[in-house]
Amino acid sequence: MALMISVSGIRGIFGSHLTPENLVTFTAAYGTWLEGGTVVVGRDSRVTGQICEDIVCATLQSTGCDVVKVGIVPTPTVAMGVLKHKAAGGIILTASHNPAQWNALKLLNNKSEFLDADQGREVLDLAEKGTFTYQKYDKIGTISEDHEAVDYHIQKILELPYIDADLIRKKSFKVAVDAVNGGASLALPEMLEAIGCDVHKLYCEPNGIFPHNPEPLPENLGDICDYVKQNDCDLGIVTDPDGDRLALVDENGNFFGEEYTQVAAFDFMLSKNKGDTATNLSSSRAADDITKKYDQTCHRSAVGEINVVKVMQAEGAVISGEGNGGVINPDLHPGRDSLVGATMILQLLAEREISASEYRSELPDYEMSKQKIELNSLGVNADELLDKVADIYQNEKINRTDGVKIDFDEGWVHFRKSNTEPIVRVYSEAKTKAEAEKLAASVLSIIR
Repeated sequence: MALMISVSGIRGIFGSHLTPENLVTFTAAYGTWLEGGTVVVGRDSRVTGQICEDIVCATLQSTGCDVVKVGIVPTPTVAMGVLKHKAAGGIILTASHNPAQWNALKLLNNKSEFLDADQGREVLDLAEKGTFTYQKYDKIGTISEDHEAVDYHIQKILELPYIDADLIRKKSFKVAVDAVNGGASLALPEMLEAIGCDVHKLYCEPNGIFPHNPEPLPENLGDICDYVKQNDCDLGIVTDPDGDRLALVDENGNFFGEEYTQVAAFDFMLSKNKGDTATNLSSSRAADDITKKYDQTCHRSAVGEINVVKVMQAEGAVISGEGNGGVINPDLHPGRDSLVGATMILQLLAEREISASEYRSELPDYEMSKQKIELNSLGVNADELLDKVADIYQNEKINRTDGVKIDFDEGWVHFRKSNTEPIVRVYSEAKTKAEAEKLAASVLSIIR
């Protein structure tokens, strides 16, 4: 596996592909692109985090940037730090849901957004050319620390006009938290305690030793599902290592469904603030259904957090997200945030005086199938395959924003080429898993 380079940063296995040399290269390119100013730097709990942080901070200083270190915090806390300090940008050292041997740079601009395609391309061009602006000894940047970044993040959530902390406190929710020993291990329990929850911590030691596969998917969450049921908890809350994705477990120990985190957040927000919503093309139809319930429109973007944010901003959507458990509340900052997502959902349960399982049963129900096509076996490239799909189904409802999405009455199929592997991802959705798989199979049989 080679170093993976995208417009928002780089990631790889530390010591083999992610090296001190390329950390310096990309950080120097970013600092040069910023032309100085303040940069907020935070990280998740990975074992290599301290080494990477030292290299990144020193490199930023050398390009004339003043560094504010916020320590081991969730990605959204770094985003809030950019706004708090009116910074030129931010760097999060995290490989998100990748295994412990990975690490990465994620880059934010002065609006606390991940770099868009144009901004990212400018940074990558600088890195490729090696044209860095290093400062002389009397112009290097400074380093300071902000030990109150999490407190600021929590306070801003509590200040949202539709968050009623007293109402949530009255319910005294018993909540189990699995932070996979990652960046949200301290911050998420602090947020929940601030709204009066009885918090039971499961894997909340920020030591970077992940006790299970760190991606918050059902097959990886047996421990918290069992814990919630055995300890009579009202809810289980799970994050990935950098704390931007949110997964839920109901009081019976059943997985809520990663697609339904954003659906619940949409439902809550639209009950307070009418407006459109936004999500990506591979997210569940349930997002459209819950938006239509309030007579609003759900806008779709290409897959990728910044793509969702750009559509959200262009359409003036009041809430957005991604089906992987990402809740994006623009009233706070333009990025996924498990802390605000958990708070919104707990208030929804408190207001409606309903359990998590009862609420989940009221939502539209869909099932997804996720497959992939190995392009080498077909002897075609990704673009040829996508063009073929679009041509065959030209009389159906087609969206070519990101690959090819075909909307049928009974469900949809989305073909999208991978940026990292010679494959095309094939996602489908219908009322049952069998129907979703059958829908994808019927399309695949035709194009083959």
